[in-house]
Amino acid sequence: MNPTKIYLTQTDTTVGFLSQDYKKLNKIKKRPFNKKILIEVDSLNTLKKFSRIPKRFKKQVRRAKKTTFIYPKGESFRVVKDEKHLEFLKKFKWMYSTSANLTGQKFDKEWAISKADVVVEGKEGLFEGEASKIYKINNYKIKKIR
Repeated sequence: MNPTKIYLTQTDTTVGFLSQDYKKLNKIKKRPFNKKILIEVDSLNTLKKFSRIPKRFKKQVRRAKKTTFIYPKGESFRVVKDEKHLEFLKKFKWMYSTSANLTGQKFDKEWAISKADVVVEGKEGLFEGEASKIYKINNYKIKKIR
């Protein structure tokens, strides 16, 4: 498996494009190349390689499900706990992730398949689910974004 290819798969929250090349993902979504993008990780150990969790929020990050945290340096991470998606993600340890639609649009399966290099589809198929909760944290406070 090539980590720089664009994978279309059912994530723990909704249908998403995943790759270790964020520029390709931003190009598909027609966003600026410098726009930061979510990183999904397979474990807290992998997360530690990217960022330090502020001490007062470690327990909350560890226990959170389907939740994205924006860290003090502006990077956003989600530790995946969903078994089906985690099985895919463990092959790469981490990947950039974004919803499989044009910004502000609904999921269009044909469009998404045309943009992906590889389609990873399980028995359930691909479906637009509920977006993750998003919290912005710093060393002192937490703020709910979505």
